[in-house]
Amino acid sequence: MPYFSHKLLGVILGLLISGQVLTVAAVELNPAHPESYEVVKGDTLWDISARFLREPWLWPDVWYVNPQIANPHLIYPGDLIVLTYKDGRPILSLQRGSQHLKLSPRIRSTALDTAIPMIPIDAIAQFLTRPYVMEKEEMEMAPYVVHFLDDHIVGGAGIRFYARSIESENPLRYEVIRPGKPYKDPETDELLGYEAAYIGAADLQRTGDPAKLELVSTTMESVIGDRLLPVTKGVPLNSFQPRAAEANLEGRIISVINGVSQIGPYNVVVLNRGGRDGLEPGHVMKIFQGGEMIRDVVAGGGKTVKLPLEEAGLLMVFRIFDRVSFALIMHATQPLHVLDWVRSPEG
Repeated sequence: MPYFSHKLLGVILGLLISGQVLTVAAVELNPAHPESYEVVKGDTLWDISARFLREPWLWPDVWYVNPQIANPHLIYPGDLIVLTYKDGRPILSLQRGSQHLKLSPRIRSTALDTAIPMIPIDAIAQFLTRPYVMEKEEMEMAPYVVHFLDDHIVGGAGIRFYARSIESENPLRYEVIRPGKPYKDPETDELLGYEAAYIGAADLQRTGDPAKLELVSTTMESVIGDRLLPVTKGVPLNSFQPRAAEANLEGRIISVINGVSQIGPYNVVVLNRGGRDGLEPGHVMKIFQGGEMIRDVVAGGGKTVKLPLEEAGLLMVFRIFDRVSFALIMHATQPLHVLDWVRSPEG
């Protein structure tokens, strides 16, 4: 992935210079919180926050910065995170070397070398740079592969092919995408889009109908019917700050990327809610299981009872489409499944 070929761009802890106490609602500590924690390689800011807080996305409410400290923008392995209290309110501070720094974080996007990222960026990097969801209209309008040259049945890197109707020389590079299963809303049966598998990249050699192209890289063999989309720029996590989704916003998990049957931490899932519903990158939602109607065999007579929803995990939305979104599972108390419910932590 060229977008991440030199320095993986991600989100890290940035620090606002402010010595003032924030006026915030009470933040609940994790009952098993340590008094201090030494950062190690492989940690994420979310992991560290979860050691101290019940709701890790609320860490900005308990961090401070000492205005005497020059440019303390990054947290590194070996730094010590310390829990103290001020006016009965918990605060987290950073001890680096012989200095004791107080922090108040905000989120910024920067190159990651050895600094601690907010979340495991490797788990979502590929989903920031490729389409993975196609709208029905987009699929119907896209050029598609109709024939491979030189008697090839399928295509790999270096294979030339014809595609229907490309009349412009801009762009010269296309992503080869294979539409997959439809994403449907389990409540309304509305078609939300199509799963889109990334096949590779192709360069335009000649416009026309058919146009002529050459595959320059592939992750799997291309076949007749694969669609072509202009190469898109990566989606960096600019201004990506975890926060509770809007109150009363709820939805369902409708798919899991890579098709695992049981969903756990750092799996990527698809939600049946997107930008049109008010979801934004960084929104945190709780996951619930249950809600089934079961027969009351004791009461008999065909009577049923609806089971309550039980909290089962936590996810963070990181990429938005119009009608669906991608989210990373941050925490799970038990195996999760497609059709589990998601709701704003604020109810």
